[in-house]
Amino acid sequence: MVIGDRLREMREGKKLSQGDIEKRTGLLRCYISRVENGHTVPAIETLEKLARALECPLYQLFYDGEEPPELPNLLKRKSSADTAWGSTGKEARYLSKLRRLLGKTEEGDRKLILHMAQKMVNR
Repeated sequence: MVIGDRLREMREGKKLSQGDIEKRTGLLRCYISRVENGHTVPAIETLEKLARALECPLYQLFYDGEEPPELPNLLKRKSSADTAWGSTGKEARYLSKLRRLLGKTEEGDRKLILHMAQKMVNR
């Protein structure tokens, strides 16, 4: 779809002239003509102005229907936070308790616990 064709179709459907759009948007009529003829591609901000002038939502400039298009039902991906151990439920409570208790221990004891945990993992 060429955006210029769609803009012209919508403008003519509302029985507006390029001059009417010029007054409503502040854009020059020659610029509107260049867009409608495909010589210029407007920026998003300009498309927003044109949509307001045509009294329609922005999506209608790109979609030929009365209602917004249905969004596809994409599979919801699990983020790393959802799959990380200790992020939910019983594991989260256990991890919270462990953090609280480690915070109360002295530095030397924390280093000893960390050393023991590393030895256990390496086995």
